[in-house]
Amino acid sequence: MIARTETRVPYVVLERGGQEPLHRQIARQIAASIAAGTLDREARLPSSRSLARILRVSRNTVVTAYSELIASGLIRSVRGAGVRVNGGAPLSGMPLAGMQGLVEAAHSPSTVLQIEDSDANPIYIRY
Repeated sequence: MIARTETRVPYVVLERGGQEPLHRQIARQIAASIAAGTLDREARLPSSRSLARILRVSRNTVVTAYSELIASGLIRSVRGAGVRVNGGAPLSGMPLAGMQGLVEAAHSPSTVLQIEDSDANPIYIRY
């Protein structure tokens, strides 16, 4: 059982009406906070509903951002414990961008298909 810890609200500033979709802005800024160490390993993030309320966006926007971060291995969703920053550190200080090539070279998962719905939200299918 994971002990209850204080929820850490990531620092996110949204540029509404900008070129980059809101969910990607959220995912990028949370990823940057994790990389910078602002969000510690095992830090508990707000629920999608709470973060949506804080950022004044739809819950679907936050769910999509969290899905991108889960797919990249930065966070995980634990039933009963919420959304947490993954505990594993990148191998030998390798930048996160380099990790994708390592995972693809290991063929794990064998295939990830990314498609977008009608609102340009990414959908990841692993098979």
